[in-house]
Amino acid sequence: MKDWPYPFWIAHRGAGKLAPENTLAAFRVGAAHGYRAFECDVKLSADGVPFLLHDATLERTTSERGVAADRAWNELACIDAGGWHSPAFLGEPIPSLTGIAGYCLRNGFALNIEIKPTPGAEAETGRVVADEAARHWAQSETKPLLSSFRADALAAARAAQPDLPRALLLDTLCKGWLKEAQDFGCVAIVANHGVLDAAVIAQIHGAGMRVLTYTVNDPATAHWLVNCGIYGIITDAVDRFSAEDFRSI
Repeated sequence: MKDWPYPFWIAHRGAGKLAPENTLAAFRVGAAHGYRAFECDVKLSADGVPFLLHDATLERTTSERGVAADRAWNELACIDAGGWHSPAFLGEPIPSLTGIAGYCLRNGFALNIEIKPTPGAEAETGRVVADEAARHWAQSETKPLLSSFRADALAAARAAQPDLPRALLLDTLCKGWLKEAQDFGCVAIVANHGVLDAAVIAQIHGAGMRVLTYTVNDPATAHWLVNCGIYGIITDAVDRFSAEDFRSI
């Protein structure tokens, strides 16, 4: 990518902790705070529909229990994914990728889709998410950034839709991490801010990729990362960091 098309500030799971994560309500709260780029987690239902959920199981963020991928989309779509957060969001449904894509496209928002496969469905999830992203954003100049911790999911996404931008997610700098990102044709690495320093950021930039980081919620860390040349920050603190200008942190 010669020109980096994504805003600097990216709202984590829609709006951080201010709304039920990975819901359309969260995206609306993030947008109300000025954010124009969002991160979300996407996995597959039992009948192959991509939908937003972080965990493999339902109990932390919905009114139900059990493995989410064991249920068909028509059942998942009826589950309350907002009441756990606060009464104001009672009845907020789990959104599909199709629903979130429509919202982002209508409003000109950028999206970082973390491919978050249920264990055992890595390749299928990577393929389906990439195919659906390519279909929804076919007429958009700014494509979603597909990221994952799972190499097999990224490989499948690349095989299915090689023209979509990809990023390797890193929680630690494991052996061969840079080569792995290069082998997958990644345009970026999205790393835990705790594993980054100026030398690592320079190394990634020298390899022709951008560096983004998660999940940064304090100004001191954000300032340091800006000075190191970071290209994007994923944050929960959408009510504390201005999305209008990274220099305003």
